[in-house]
Amino acid sequence: MRRRSSALIATAVFAGTVACGTTPPAAPPPSLPPAAEPAVAPPTGQAPAGQVLRVGAAPEGIVADAVTGLVAVGLRDPDRLGLLEGATGKLVKTVPLPGHLRHLQLAAPGGPVLIPDENSDRLLVVDLPAGTVRSTVQTGMSPHDATRAANGRLFAANENGRSVAVVENGRVIHTFTDVTQPAGLAAVGNLVGLVDVRQNDLSVYDAATLTRVARLPAGAGPTHVVADRRGHFVVIDTRGNAVLTFDPAASAHALARLPLPGTPYGVAYDTVRDRLWVTLTARNELVGIDLSGAAPRVTTTLPTVRQPDTVAVDTASGGLFVTGTADGVVERLASP
Repeated sequence: MRRRSSALIATAVFAGTVACGTTPPAAPPPSLPPAAEPAVAPPTGQAPAGQVLRVGAAPEGIVADAVTGLVAVGLRDPDRLGLLEGATGKLVKTVPLPGHLRHLQLAAPGGPVLIPDENSDRLLVVDLPAGTVRSTVQTGMSPHDATRAANGRLFAANENGRSVAVVENGRVIHTFTDVTQPAGLAAVGNLVGLVDVRQNDLSVYDAATLTRVARLPAGAGPTHVVADRRGHFVVIDTRGNAVLTFDPAASAHALARLPLPGTPYGVAYDTVRDRLWVTLTARNELVGIDLSGAAPRVTTTLPTVRQPDTVAVDTASGGLFVTGTADGVVERLASP
């Protein structure tokens, strides 16, 4: 397991004009480690803390909308999007998909839902509560995650296409090719953070100028990133068993590192309570992290269903939803 020192994490590497267009970059150096992955979870050692809902095969990718009260979750065999009532856990609608997904985000409170469809190489935009597909656009090979910048531009990370597509008005207007294996995305205003799971770094893009404005080392094996209400990026270092925080404003820099043993992977942020929720896939646990103080600190640990790969939070109620990918279930927890 390869790790980076805290001094290296705090060192920013800035880029000038980015490569763009559709010409693939050169092959990555063979010395790069493989992408970090969630742990293969052991059998659960204690009963999950919440209500267990059977939803369908291999649930992964989940997001809760405080406006409609719906929870969207990706399901497989067949590939579809399930819409649950957050208050009851009832599955009220399914939306057929051309392929499967692993991560979901809301474009805004109330929707729509951004669906990076890995098999069809498309980004789907689905309205809530109707579940109708508003638009679909070909973005590149295996879109893994997608997010919306403040100016309305959508960013899609094409994990196996080694590119990031920028979508506006239903078409790709720009493609970044300065990445090796792009994965997690998050936006702070017009600054978009991208985790590269082969380069193990965090790139920051300006959605207005379509340039990369910063690139920072991000641990031993980062996978996901979210934005908090201070305008910071929070990165999950899965291989490094840690949570890292960054300030993306110039000059972009690392802020803190919180050790978090247990192979952290899924993440959601509660903007109302300033609470980060992270799944520990090696332990079948969910931890709550308070971000309001001088440094992040763990305040809550809860047992989950097996293989908790993704988590969502309803910012209105504080309710939590954890996918049990191994057993086809979602765990529904009231606000702790």
